[in-house]
Amino acid sequence: MPLNRRTLLGLFAVAPMATLAARPALAMEPETFQTNGVAINGIDPVAYFTEGGPVAGSAEHAVMYKGAEWRFASAANKAAFEGDPEKYGAKFGGYCAFAASRGYLAPTIPEAWTVYEDRLYLNANLRARELWLEDIPGNIAAGEANWPGILG
Repeated sequence: MPLNRRTLLGLFAVAPMATLAARPALAMEPETFQTNGVAINGIDPVAYFTEGGPVAGSAEHAVMYKGAEWRFASAANKAAFEGDPEKYGAKFGGYCAFAASRGYLAPTIPEAWTVYEDRLYLNANLRARELWLEDIPGNIAAGEANWPGILG
């Protein structure tokens, strides 16, 4: 088949479509950091406020919120969460707040946490928490600018 202008134009028109078809579809990450459907490693988010640190939650006191099961150490903590999930639910979906401020997602550990201005922020590790603490307001602003776009 001889190449003429019409054939070349047709090839150029099809090439971008072929490129799009060849790309794998990127799945969105869940809105909440979870393992096997359980949010934030099964830790009671209210306990960070009331107990001053991480406390394991129980499936006996659980609620579904933003696509994950959130667990609580007591019925009272579950009720507090249900009354104000935006306050008690970890910011950036429980993903690492420092990573969110840098434009990517990272899992978190219960020991790397901060309550700042009545909101819970979790971090991937204690080093990420140190970096987070260096400029909390700036990191929050950067994370907010990236959220929720970094979910994919």
